[in-house]
Amino acid sequence: MPAPRSFDYAIIRIVPRVERQEFLNVGVVVFSRTGHFLEVKIDYELARLAAFAPGCELEMVRAQLRAVETVCRGGAEAGYFGTLSQSERFNWLVAPSSTIIQASPVHSGLAENPAEALRALYDLLVARPGSV
Repeated sequence: MPAPRSFDYAIIRIVPRVERQEFLNVGVVVFSRTGHFLEVKIDYELARLAAFAPGCELEMVRAQLRAVETVCRGGAEAGYFGTLSQSERFNWLVAPSSTIIQASPVHSGLAENPAEALRALYDLLVARPGSV
């Protein structure tokens, strides 16, 4: 049995009106330095957002969420961000922001498998009841 490894995670949120500080959880990003792991899982079904914030530009939000995935993956597609280490990309993704896409404060945990931790956190913090 592999030893548990530490990881950090943040919840990806949509904040339609920053001044109101109301948000909708739409994803989770997990980083494990010792596990050489950085991945994000995002819910692109934005029906809840349409109900929560009528008038929000859903396609713009989807495009911004895809950009989060691209930065997380790195590589040539991510441009400048693709040249950064996993740690640097994670820190950039979770940096405080006053935009419609924001990250929660960073939390830590232990898991034998960071990918399984990502799925479990997504199911707990993002997935709609009955959809898992």
